[in-house]
Amino acid sequence: MSSVAVLTQESFNEHRNGLLPEQSNVGSSGNDDDDVLPTYKEAFPPLPEKAATPEGRQELDNAWTKIRPLKSSIITQVFHVPLEERKYKDINQFGEGDQAKICVDIMQKTGAHLELSMAKDQGLSIMVSGKLDAVMKARKEIVSRLQTQASATVAIPKEHHRFVIGKNGEKLQELELKTATKIQIPRPEDPSNHIKISGTKEGLEKAKHEILLISAEQDKRAVERVNIDKVYHPFITGAYNKFVAEMMQETGARINVPPPSVLKTEIVITGEKEQVAQAVAMIKKIYEEKKKNATTIAVEVKKSQHKYVIGPRGNTLQEILEKTGVSVEIPPPDSSSETVILRGEPDRLGQALTEVYAKANSYTVSSVLAPSWLHRFIIGKKGQNLAKITQQMPKVHIEFTEGEDKITLEGPTKDVQQVQSQIEAIVMDLVNRMDYTEISVDPKFHRHLIGKGGANINRIKDQYKVSVRIPPDNEKSNLIRIEGDPQGVQEAKKELLELASRMENERTKDMIIEQRFHRAIIGQKGEKIKEVRDKFPEVIINFPDPAQKSDIVQLRGPRTEVEKCSKFMQKMVAEMVENSYSVSVPIFKQFHKNIIGKGGANIKKIREETNTKIDLPAENSNSEMIVITGKKANCEAARNRILAIQKELANITEIEVSIPSKLHNSLIGSKGRFVRSIMEECGGVHIHFPTEGSGIDTVTIRGPVEDVEKAKRQLLSVAEEKQTKSHTAELRAKPEYHKFLIGKGGGNIKKVRDSTGARIIFPTADDKDQELITVVGTEEAVREAQKELETLIKSLDNVVEDGMTVDPKHHRYFVARRGQVLRDIADEYGGVMVSFPRTGSQSDKVTLKGAKDCVEAAKKRMLEIIEDLEAQVTMECVIAQKFHRSIMGPKGLRIQQITREHNVQIKFPEREDQNMLCGQYKPVTVNIQVPAPELHSDIIAITGLACHLDRAKEGLLERVKELQAEQEDRALRSFKLTITVDPKYHPKIIGRKGAIITQIRNEHDVNIQFPEKNDENQDQITITGYEQKAIAARNAIQAIVDDLEEMISEDITLDSRVHARIIGARGKGIRKIMDEFKVDLKFPQNGAADPNLVTVMGRPEDVDEAIDHLLNLEEEYLADVVENESKQAYMKPRATASSVSAGEEQRSSSKGFVVREAPWTTSTEKAPDMSSSEDFPSFGASVTPKTSPWGPKRF
Repeated sequence: MSSVAVLTQESFNEHRNGLLPEQSNVGSSGNDDDDVLPTYKEAFPPLPEKAATPEGRQELDNAWTKIRPLKSSIITQVFHVPLEERKYKDINQFGEGDQAKICVDIMQKTGAHLELSMAKDQGLSIMVSGKLDAVMKARKEIVSRLQTQASATVAIPKEHHRFVIGKNGEKLQELELKTATKIQIPRPEDPSNHIKISGTKEGLEKAKHEILLISAEQDKRAVERVNIDKVYHPFITGAYNKFVAEMMQETGARINVPPPSVLKTEIVITGEKEQVAQAVAMIKKIYEEKKKNATTIAVEVKKSQHKYVIGPRGNTLQEILEKTGVSVEIPPPDSSSETVILRGEPDRLGQALTEVYAKANSYTVSSVLAPSWLHRFIIGKKGQNLAKITQQMPKVHIEFTEGEDKITLEGPTKDVQQVQSQIEAIVMDLVNRMDYTEISVDPKFHRHLIGKGGANINRIKDQYKVSVRIPPDNEKSNLIRIEGDPQGVQEAKKELLELASRMENERTKDMIIEQRFHRAIIGQKGEKIKEVRDKFPEVIINFPDPAQKSDIVQLRGPRTEVEKCSKFMQKMVAEMVENSYSVSVPIFKQFHKNIIGKGGANIKKIREETNTKIDLPAENSNSEMIVITGKKANCEAARNRILAIQKELANITEIEVSIPSKLHNSLIGSKGRFVRSIMEECGGVHIHFPTEGSGIDTVTIRGPVEDVEKAKRQLLSVAEEKQTKSHTAELRAKPEYHKFLIGKGGGNIKKVRDSTGARIIFPTADDKDQELITVVGTEEAVREAQKELETLIKSLDNVVEDGMTVDPKHHRYFVARRGQVLRDIADEYGGVMVSFPRTGSQSDKVTLKGAKDCVEAAKKRMLEIIEDLEAQVTMECVIAQKFHRSIMGPKGLRIQQITREHNVQIKFPEREDQNMLCGQYKPVTVNIQVPAPELHSDIIAITGLACHLDRAKEGLLERVKELQAEQEDRALRSFKLTITVDPKYHPKIIGRKGAIITQIRNEHDVNIQFPEKNDENQDQITITGYEQKAIAARNAIQAIVDDLEEMISEDITLDSRVHARIIGARGKGIRKIMDEFKVDLKFPQNGAADPNLVTVMGRPEDVDEAIDHLLNLEEEYLADVVENESKQAYMKPRATASSVSAGEEQRSSSKGFVVREAPWTTSTEKAPDMSSSEDFPSFGASVTPKTSPWGPKRF
């Protein structure tokens, strides 16, 4: 494929920079500032004259070529595909078919614009426009899809393949894009070294050339592997890798010696061939010299002392190697050998041997015999006893092994001896004054010995000053261990055995008591069950959780007591069952107040004489049922007395009607809807059907004589219809329309029933479907009733808006009590919406919105209400304010009853401002007057009935005790102490996001305050709470500080080039290291004096392990860094920060755009005047011609 007007990457870069190569060279060679400045003619070349010579034109053209071209991100390339290389050669289908589809697909995929044209030789010319990246991708697609492909192979050494691929395959992708070819490199396990290239002929040649160029570059480098016996590696690396570092610096080659832990003999040297050869020669020279001169001696050193010879991270071995030049070989840890080999110059072996024995004997291991049960006493609470010893002898390591009767000491010989004598003295003292014993108790009793919240066991511990260890449930052990003072141990043992013996004699019994009785047995606030527990103090009574809905009540205690308690509770339950008989009596709503009597006298008398509980429905309830609870005989007696009162008050009769039982269900209807409609229509009579399945035909009707007769006729009529023929229809209407359809007192629906003879049943509040209306009757009657109802409903759906005038003084009546009057109107008249003007507005306009008929009816009703309001009068009644509360009654019930009975409004005056607590002190009603604070009086006045005063006084005194207890508790909680802690430890005590300090606060229920930034005492931490808890919190903080003070800080040198990789993305790597080794790492900030210095903080052993890990990571990552740097040497250098900053500095110090040899500097002519209309004329103005060095003026 031949290229026409191809813009290469190199020329593109020059295009972007705006400089030709010769310009760059000229600019870089001059040192004088004046030479750098362009001349006026170079910066502003004049346009050529018409009579200019060809030479002049050429000269001017050269001047214009020096102008920096515009930097455009859009480029254009033209590709030519010869006829013989075209995939699609059908000339007749140019512009359509597969070729056109492919071009459209390429444009969509790459975002480049393609234009195709046919050359005279039938070749294909493709012009591609777009951004560089898009053009290069489009070019690759064109070559692969519109041009025939060829293939070729190129052979290069196998080890060079990875350089062709590049990091993450980036180099290979770049090469394929640049040459528009497909390059296939054999896999690493494939022995072949042939790389296959497919693409156009031109692309094949380019790709071959690039691959061979990469291989040639790598040929200049060399890799040498030298096998040296592992024992001679220390002599090559030198102490602390000093020799190998010097060799690398001298030769420039990279030398990789495997660490001592890796059992490899191969040393790898990489770099330029000459550098590698020089390094190999130096290594072999050292090896031959040491092999010839070095001798060995073998000595026996105890296995336990090997680690002292090695030292932390092998530092002791390096120290011996540096001092004596002798290598010390230690057998591996998993070997049982105790032989240590010293290798080096004969005259140095003696000194090295001395060093080895000195290091081995500098530390010793000893043990102290101490019973294992005493170990925790030796350690002390939170390690306090042991901390005193370790602070004095920090180099001694003390180890306690669980289950062993010894303590192991390890450290410098003198320090170990002192620590051993101290611990032996502690052990002897503890043995003389401490004792222990073990008792066997069945594990099922362990939690009972511990008690609720550890109450029992804590009491025994505090009383006898002993420590009691009860094994956890998962150990399944019987042994309980008691440790402490000998006398206390024996007394605690005696009490625990007594408790265990008592529990063995215990019995657990489950009683079946229906859950509905549980609350009655427990009583309000638990007073009844408290009486039972006081009567049987040794029995534990457990009720199930109400959510479990269980009937099992568990009794546990001594056998005889459990039996007595069980019988007592069974008797209680039997009485409750007997007294829980319940009967419902239907009583007409208007007679409820007569049954209650004045001040509740009648109902109270019936309750007391029959010993029953009588519950009446709420006043705002539609229910007429009075529920009587108690013994069956008593309930029947109370029922008869209540019915007798009703019979006396009204002409109540009761008759029985015989209706076949098979018709009962249909007469009752779904959820009693049908029979309820008959009861409501007949003045609220009560109709009682026998129990379903009893086979009884008798139906009882009770109520006023006329209503009973009417209900009887309707029941018999409906029953007859049901037996002959009955038809049912359903229709739907919005619930708010129902009351309007029914009408006031059922007037509207009664007209429909009378005219059609059908029964219409509306849904009750309990029905799910509130829109369903049922029509029952003969087919013709149902059809007519349905038609009339549909007409009414349709008229209700016709929503209108109307207005009326209401005097503002009456607005309050309608909107009072949260708009209760308006809600009643809406319920009664089909959901009519009534809108009054806002409070404070003087408008008298009221808007009604709803169905037309409903709006008219609501409007009429509101006018009636307004007439009543206009006719009202106001009178005042003088009553002393101290009686106001009694008149109002509890929660205003008495005054509400008066207003309802007499249909009046009663307004009490506002209370005078006095400090009075008025309310109901259950179960008595009193007034409690508290004196004002400024009186400083201790007397509180209680006013009320004499029989209630004593109980109110007791209640007040109990409240005083509660307040005093709260005050004392607040005083105890305000105990405050301070602890001095170095401010550098504060962040560690607080923890990440306050986790540690929050845990301490919650665990000990204290408040912990750290100093503010501007406080003088920055090291003072304040703890507030109960004294014991505050001390415990202080100890917890002190323990954290002690741990922090044990930590050490060590600086290591890590090459700054690997810091980023160790830290990882978003610090993930460094967090993992810190969590794994339990250390803190601090890396240097930008601009630090030593960018390689890294600080490791933590416990000594953790710090050592972390440093080893970091050094291994450095060695691993540094290899990649060096390799990348070696590659960068062969790549075009990027603009450095220094050059950029220098350029910026140059620009900042520039005086602007300056040229040499300008007309205003070489002639007497002044620079053009910007304000002159002659030099800068406006459009349309006449100007006198004037000669100027700026050249002839043209218009």
